[in-house]
Order: sequence, then C-alpha cells, then structure tokens
Amino acid sequence: MLLFRLKSGFHDRRHCPVRAIVPSGLDASKHYVLRLDDGRELPCQLRQMADGGVELLAIVEGLPKGAEHDCELAERTGAVGSPVWIRKGSEEGSYDVGIGDGLFTTLHCGVRWARPFCHPVVDARGAWLTRSYPILTDVFGETNDHPHQKSFWSAWGDLNGEDGWSEDAKRGFSRAVVKQSEIVENGPLVGTIRLDVEHLSRGGDRILSESRTMSVMSLGTTRAVDLNVEYHATDGDVRFGDTKEGGICSVRVATSMDGTGAGVITLSDGSTGEGECWGKRSAWCDYSGPVGRGMSGIAVLDHPGNFRFPTYWHVRNYGLMTANPFGLSYFYNDKSRDGSYVLPQGKRLLFRYRVLFHLGNHKSSDVSGCFQDFINPAVLKAVES
Repeated sequence: MLLFRLKSGFHDRRHCPVRAIVPSGLDASKHYVLRLDDGRELPCQLRQMADGGVELLAIVEGLPKGAEHDCELAERTGAVGSPVWIRKGSEEGSYDVGIGDGLFTTLHCGVRWARPFCHPVVDARGAWLTRSYPILTDVFGETNDHPHQKSFWSAWGDLNGEDGWSEDAKRGFSRAVVKQSEIVENGPLVGTIRLDVEHLSRGGDRILSESRTMSVMSLGTTRAVDLNVEYHATDGDVRFGDTKEGGICSVRVATSMDGTGAGVITLSDGSTGEGECWGKRSAWCDYSGPVGRGMSGIAVLDHPGNFRFPTYWHVRNYGLMTANPFGLSYFYNDKSRDGSYVLPQGKRLLFRYRVLFHLGNHKSSDVSGCFQDFINPAVLKAVES
C-alpha cells in the first residue's frame, strides 16, 4: 500500500493537478484512485517519465488553503475520470483530441500547412473558441484578415532573418515542418502528443529544431493544454529577432469574442483592453467574450522559468493574443531597446505555458487561482507505510 500526504498550501484548490513520483513496479494499465482520509476519491493516472521513472498525476478538487490530508493509492475496477484520448484524424497528418465522448480539438500538422496548429478548439458547452478562417471560409460573421493567424499555434517572425510568422507568397516565408509525431499517452486524466519539428528557410535549409509537447487535461469545466516548446540550435547560432510579429504561444479568438465588440482583454494586474494591455508584461493574459450561447474565454499562463518572465503580450482588439518575449523595441517604442536573443549552437531554449479554455470570464473561471495551481501547485508526497 502506498501512502501519501496531500497539502493544499497557501491557496484554495478548485481543480489543481498534483504530481508525485511512485515506484516503477506499478502496473500502469490498471485504474487507480487516491483515497483521502475524508472518504473522497481522486482519479489518478500513472505516467512513464523520460528518465524511466513513473509519475502519479491526480487532480485535487475543492481543497481549501491550509488543508492537509492523508491518502492512499488504491486500485479501482473500471475507468475513472473524464478520459482524454488522442487518435489519428481524417486529414493526413492530423490528430483528433477528445475529452470524454466529445472532440476538444484537432491538431493539424500535415505538409499542406506552413506550421502546425489546432482547430477547432471546443469548450465544455460545445462552442468553438477560436476563429475558423482560413481553415473554413464560410463561417457566418467571421473576419477574414491575417490568414496566417490560425486558431491556436506557435510561430516566430524572425529566425535568422527568415519570416516564420506570415505566409506572404511574394516575399517568401519559412516553414515549421513536422518530421515525427508520437501519441505519448492517453488516459483518465491527461493525453499527450509530441512533435519533432524542423524550421526550414525559404530555400529549404534547416534553421533550428524544435520539440513540442501538448498535454490536455479536463479541469472541471475548463479544458487545459500544457504547451512545451523547446528550441534546439542544431545548425549554428539562431537569432530570434526583435519583432512584434510572433508568439511562442498564439491564439486568434472567435470573432464574436473580439475586443472590437463585447470581448474583454485582461492582464494579471487588472489592466483591461488593448490600450492598457498591448506590449505590457504580465504573468497571464485572458481574452473572454460571448460565443455560442454564453460567455467563454481563453487564458495563456506564462511560466516563471520562461525567458523574460513575465512575458510581453502582443494582444489586439481584433482577436489576436500572443506571448511575445522578443519584440521589445516595438513594445517600448524605442529602437535602442533591442529584444533580440541569440541561441548559441548546441544550446536549447524551453518555453512552458498552460492555456485555459474556460467558461465565463477570468473571474468566474478563477484564472488567477489557476495560475497559482500552475506555478505553486498543491503538494503530494509519499510517506512511509
């Protein structure tokens, strides 16, 4: 029997992922729960780590700050939780990602596209939270500007002088080509997919390599994506140029959510709207507005370990929201502020984000609390039996 001590710490926990290392001999094909001393059971998932270890993941619900519980790991017959599944999609090079019985998103990474992206992205009510253009061109009421801004994606606009943001056929642009993809895990709590990406110049030469992972979880009525983007300078030094045209984590919200209408942009310090938020630094940015039959939103949470945390936000009333750590001369309106960064040959640069696709606005969905769950989660530690 494995025993654990669970501590919520200084924050209330509504739906907080927690992790602990467990013995490698456990059978990952079985279903487990954490049984708390108050009788509650939390669904669990065992995850194989890259170093050969095994991690236990659970999602803590309704735990007030300062609370502590003894708990034990127990087997259960039958599936528990809201299973997350990833499988190959109908389009070549695509993957469907679902939660329970419904589709959450489709990851498009085939050769017909300049860069990988996710579309649609569906909330817990079934509403599509990101713009469909140009993947779909006949959605009533949608704007049709900036066709390179595809739903939910990652791109940078100046890699050694190559344009990795736009898709301007006349000027030319670099491409992010998926060389290998792998479904890492499906399970009761999380599904993960990994992409090995090569960024190629207009002439087809490799600029750098990238390893990208997306882990999808259901946190109550919020769908969460843990996005890790790790660049590797495999072919010489790589200069990430100072430009506003880019976002390591980028979203184009549904047109009905635009800030030009009833949508609202909010930063972690309470700043609101493009005028207060564009080019500002913040631990997170939320974009909420009416969509479908209710109010929903998308929040991007920056990680303290990321380069230049808290990041700068290239966020516009027309629906764009990107985490941009390099465009300093634009954000300060000062050409002497060069935000470029050179990644030396052989070195790596890792960015981590948690992206929340939530119901309601940033307050009702507790984005600030979710940020604490991301950077200061509850603690689960094994104790001697």
